Amino acid sequence: MTHNTAVISHLDTAYTRPVRDPLWQDLSLSSEMLSIIDTPAFQQLNRIKQLGSSYLVYPGATHTRLSHSLGVFHLARRMIRGLALHHDCIRLSLDGVRSFLVAALLHDLGHFPFTHSFKELPLQEHEALTAEMIRENPLAKRIRETMKLDPQFIGAIVDDALPDQNNDELRFYRNLLSGALDPDKLDYLNRDAYFCGVPYGLQDIEYALRSIHPNGTHGIALHTRGVSAVENILFSKYLMYRAVYWHKTVRVATAMIKKAVHSALSAGAVEAEELYLLDDELFAARFAEHRFAPLRLIGKMYRRELHKTVLEVPFQPGNPKHARLSDLQQRAAVECEIARELGDRSAHPTSVIIDLPEPVSFEFSVPLTGGESDASCFEGGTVFTPQVVSDFTRTLRKLRFIVAPQLRPKVTDPAALFAPWL
Repeated sequence: MTHNTAVISHLDTAYTRPVRDPLWQDLSLSSEMLSIIDTPAFQQLNRIKQLGSSYLVYPGATHTRLSHSLGVFHLARRMIRGLALHHDCIRLSLDGVRSFLVAALLHDLGHFPFTHSFKELPLQEHEALTAEMIRENPLAKRIRETMKLDPQFIGAIVDDALPDQNNDELRFYRNLLSGALDPDKLDYLNRDAYFCGVPYGLQDIEYALRSIHPNGTHGIALHTRGVSAVENILFSKYLMYRAVYWHKTVRVATAMIKKAVHSALSAGAVEAEELYLLDDELFAARFAEHRFAPLRLIGKMYRRELHKTVLEVPFQPGNPKHARLSDLQQRAAVECEIARELGDRSAHPTSVIIDLPEPVSFEFSVPLTGGESDASCFEGGTVFTPQVVSDFTRTLRKLRFIVAPQLRPKVTDPAALFAPWL
């Protein structure tokens, strides 16, 4: 019999309040969880689209961070129950498990609007913003009074930059919430594929959850029979980036928002604090028609008055000119040079935008067990070698040169025009 019997009993009996979800069908919540869901902080997630501007390409992609968060909670509950059944699982406290599930539910609380448009900008990480919201009133008061849990501990699960307090159970929950086979990834790949109407992100969740077991405080290990589940996730993630997340039209919309916000931050027209804890509606209302001209790119994106891609080339990390464009400030300087060549003499030109997706990792470092000897994942038995995984990013990342519609007729020879920066 497992030493986590009380935890398993709680997971089996305390979650009786049904919620219907189009992806997972029936989700079961506890009454105390519903009290957290009812807070304004959590309800604001219903006004942040999970995939930002992807609805411009996939009209069904209007699902929200709130529905995703419920899905993450659902999978986290299933995952922790399965792990607790193992005799070699670390001893879990009932409050610790409940704290982990609250962390899973609230993990995106501080997320920015429009998904990855705010990546690389000089802003706090959304995990840090989430932890702050959890640890401060009124949410902290609700957690303490209704759930009798410690908001500091829950915040530390979400934000691994906070001290781990030398707490093995805390480390275990951190590694579960953000790891190779975490509930966040398993939900968003399936949910995004479902609402976009594409088959690429679909996962065999049952098989994946059956293939994992505890790995001390390090989270999980994977039985050799489950390698195909990881391979499926890797390839699904690659295809979702290729077809959805980094679709060329989505990249144009993302680049327009990033250009607008970066220009405003650089010019001091907007302070970083003004961008925190906004939903899509507040963001648009506050900045789409702002007096600072570059921010009007946001309104143009909303009206689908998109810039046009005139040239795209594979990003080469070893190319010094490409490396220069990895820096947002230097990229902005090059954009200004090109804009002037095309006749845009404004003080803050936004007619030329260079888009470079942020680095994305396809690394999976999961210990394997069940073979002749223990090994780390992908040391053998799979086509997804480190080189193949590296090639995923290489083939996906492209430099795109994007211009405003009125300048498109002037770009008669894109290769020649942009050659000095290639």
